[in-house]
Amino acid sequence: MANRLRTMVVTEIPKLATAAEYFFKMGVEGKRFRPMVLLLMASSLTMAVPEMAANSLHEGFAKELRLRQQRIAEITEMIHVASLLHDDVLDDAETRRGISSLNFMMGNKLAVLAGDFLLSRASVALASLKDTEVVELLSKVLEHLVTGEIMQMTTSSEQCCSMEYYMQKTFCKTASLMANSCKAIALLAGQPREVAMLAYDYGRNLGLAYQLVDDVLDYTGTTASLGKGPLSDIRQGIVTAPMLYALEEFPELHGVIGRRFKKSGDVDYALEILGKSQGIRKAKQLAAEHADRAASAVDSFPASDIENVKVCRKALVDLTKKVITRTK
Repeated sequence: MANRLRTMVVTEIPKLATAAEYFFKMGVEGKRFRPMVLLLMASSLTMAVPEMAANSLHEGFAKELRLRQQRIAEITEMIHVASLLHDDVLDDAETRRGISSLNFMMGNKLAVLAGDFLLSRASVALASLKDTEVVELLSKVLEHLVTGEIMQMTTSSEQCCSMEYYMQKTFCKTASLMANSCKAIALLAGQPREVAMLAYDYGRNLGLAYQLVDDVLDYTGTTASLGKGPLSDIRQGIVTAPMLYALEEFPELHGVIGRRFKKSGDVDYALEILGKSQGIRKAKQLAAEHADRAASAVDSFPASDIENVKVCRKALVDLTKKVITRTK
């Protein structure tokens, strides 16, 4: 799949090619977390074919279905990388995945255009599936990504202090991609609506757990483990779950959070209060709750006697545990 992704972003314009391939090169491919989840989801929702079906016909159908589901994984990864390129420009980031960010290396304009190029290639690949509902699902993801970013940029003082607003923004920026991609995988497999919604629930809750842990690691991680500088959120005035939980215990944080840590000394003061609070612990607990919900969704999938299906479902459940114990 990594090879196919590199092929899909090839272009004859040298600078654009260099930019588009930047995070698909061997060694800086990231965790490949989303494609792994989606390929496991595809194998977890394989349906048994009646023995009367001709073997050659079954094999051909299974191979074509697998290629279509793999295409969803590829499209999802391209959308994800495009969002990283755009985010780094908006955040003026200097590092990503342990190396210099593309905008730092080649400038903001080329980084934005490279992200746009990846989205256009993803759209072409999506259209090739010729499935209207799947196209609609992943198009909704693009809308959510923009919505989430604008929510983050235009947050009012009151919204800054709202856990509900934070979770809505987190769904748009992170969880929607996983949720709708998982649902698309189920629909391509011909699964009924109830099963497709279970796949959606798995992706949604896994995505929320993943981001909540990211928010914790921004306070507790290191540059080496994160591939970028720690405390990047608070220094950009972004309020996340740990600080919102600290606010519940220490209402005096309301002022510094409302003005998004803009005054001199605000960041140090907020970090001091966070250290005294249960903010980190409660954010981890919320991540664990969403991880448990994701695991429950998999446990509710229709029973299957196929051994590989059982193995892949166990892997999806195991991932919910790995997400909340990861350190990078």
